[in-house]
Amino acid sequence: MTAVDVPGFGPDSTLRAGRAAGSTRRPGAREQMVLGVNVLGLGQRPAAWQSDGLDGTSFVDADYWATVGREAERGALDALFLADTPTLVDPAARPSGALEPTVVLSAVAAATERIGVVGTLTSTYNDPVELAARVLTLDHVSGGRAGWNVVTTADPRVGANFGVDTGLDRDARYARAHRFVSLVRELWERAGSDVDVPVEFGGGRARLALPRSVQGRPAIVQAGGSPAGRRLAAEQADAVFTAEMTLDAARENYAFVKDHAERSGRRGEDVTILPGFALVLGSTEAEAVARYDRWEELGPRDYALGRLSGILGVDVSGFDLDAPLPADITEVPEDPATFTASLSFRATTVRYARTRSLTVRHLLRSYGGYGHPIIVGTPERVADTLEEWFRAGAADGFNLMPDAFPAGLTTVVDEVLPLLRARGLFREEYEAPTLGGRLALTSRPSR
Repeated sequence: MTAVDVPGFGPDSTLRAGRAAGSTRRPGAREQMVLGVNVLGLGQRPAAWQSDGLDGTSFVDADYWATVGREAERGALDALFLADTPTLVDPAARPSGALEPTVVLSAVAAATERIGVVGTLTSTYNDPVELAARVLTLDHVSGGRAGWNVVTTADPRVGANFGVDTGLDRDARYARAHRFVSLVRELWERAGSDVDVPVEFGGGRARLALPRSVQGRPAIVQAGGSPAGRRLAAEQADAVFTAEMTLDAARENYAFVKDHAERSGRRGEDVTILPGFALVLGSTEAEAVARYDRWEELGPRDYALGRLSGILGVDVSGFDLDAPLPADITEVPEDPATFTASLSFRATTVRYARTRSLTVRHLLRSYGGYGHPIIVGTPERVADTLEEWFRAGAADGFNLMPDAFPAGLTTVVDEVLPLLRARGLFREEYEAPTLGGRLALTSRPSR
């Protein structure tokens, strides 16, 4: 059975069947997409480091990062996102897992002029004043192009790196995140003034010995789809990096965040929703599937099995591969108070498997996005899918994750973006010099 025969291998698009896509976007929604590229080290595929021209140490080569940044800027993409987990999780698959984001993004900023640079930094194990200064420094050296992707961290391996036996529970992590983001934001908005800001973490007062950003303040992005994470996004974030594997789930999440933002005194359009899509592209469907299969052969054995086990919070290696996921997984939601992994990844994965009636084998086969939807196909299929999600009110744009860099990104720039531009869905060139200008950042009164 080939990947194309497997039900649920990538999101289906009604546009491919020749049916017109009517727009159901909210009033005030963007007319064109915001597009970013999420650089997972050397690529989204675990074996990306084996690509031609790369090796296991390319991720620490400044020239590599400069090349990726310039290629993304050639396509006029809005931002380059850099994920981060402050521990070495799976070095056999992703040797780049221990990078410090602001240092790498400084190298990208030095090689580019317009593209935004957004780094993932946890609110659980950082100091808010130091983080605020670090990101604002990046913002200044990039000319107003920096953003902070806020995450909370439950992984006990990360806690061990910081001398903590067990991490904070979910409620405590998000309570800290709300206070943390509020403090960082006020420090940014007070930068350049002589006003001290009260520091809730340990007491005292602080100010940043830096001028105010030329974009007002760095952008705040949030990545987390649990109920607490979505509330944080709606109340604090300028953009949200989401993980929804089905169109219906993405539309529900989009509406929830926008509605909650409005109930919090913001406008729905103040929050830009950016689902992630993993991409494996070919000039034909068969070529794309062959490329996917080759990545699977080169990658660590049972990598998808391990990722699925981690996301579901249970070892799936003993499951019947030709049966659906057991009902005690698909029908019983996890308790947010006790489940330590990502609730959003678990929920969207379970829903994806259940609504498409996938066996475990089929789920593993189509699970190449590892929590995000994956498109294995042609550039036309990518453009069709992104258009459908955008017009259906499921997204304001997307964070794209090519299989390997820089080649996969070049395919996006040369073959996907022209299709979106021809449909009026993405601009021809940069219209604002700062990331904040493209995201339309808003300020709020200080405390």
